[in-house]
Amino acid sequence: MGTYVSTLGSDGVLRGEGQGCTMFGDGETAVWTGTGVGRLLNDGATSFRGSIFYRTTSEKFSSLNKMACVFEYDADASGKTETTVFEWK
Repeated sequence: MGTYVSTLGSDGVLRGEGQGCTMFGDGETAVWTGTGVGRLLNDGATSFRGSIFYRTTSEKFSSLNKMACVFEYDADASGKTETTVFEWK
């Protein structure tokens, strides 16, 4: 769950940033901050690519504190979203 705010530039590029919290299946949590660039698609969908960083006090997920991640976020015109996060190695 999070909040991500973007602004449409005069060049047609969406630039955004956000923050939020991720809860894992076992109840552990991590907070995140992210920034990215996106575009509006002809059918009303949006597509973003960017970076995301996590912070957690969870011992189990402590490796998140030391990594940079990149994300792909796509939302269709109906509001259905799909997000994929990759560790940037």
